[in-house]
Amino acid sequence: MNDDDLADWPTGRLLSVAARRLEHAWEQVLAEHGLTHAGLIALHCLADEPQYQREIARRCRVTDQTMSRTLDRLAELGCVTRHRDPADQRRTEVRITDTGRQRYEAVLQQERSDPRLIAGLEDQTELRRHLLALIAHLERTGPGH
Repeated sequence: MNDDDLADWPTGRLLSVAARRLEHAWEQVLAEHGLTHAGLIALHCLADEPQYQREIARRCRVTDQTMSRTLDRLAELGCVTRHRDPADQRRTEVRITDTGRQRYEAVLQQERSDPRLIAGLEDQTELRRHLLALIAHLERTGPGH
């Protein structure tokens, strides 16, 4: 496919292609750190303070079972620890470890600097403004609205 073909495409299709390519690059960056997108989001939720597993799932908008699998993987990598709440054995407190924090911060740094990602664009201000406006528009007019 050459650039001339792309220039004729509708904006929505161009955004879709850009999003897929960016997602593949992002997955590659995360894999280099042993993480998945779900794992990164969980670490983000834990970056400031320990939380209960159910709260992390709620904040990440996934089921408790899905979050449990994500946290299992992060625990295997040494990125989080989990402990039962002594006051309520049904609740599990999750903490980010030093290893988890190092991986999380390395990914955040790479997100800002890796040319495979959007960081390769000189000025993102206008793009961000347009994307935020598009998202707001789609939320107002999309399915269920």
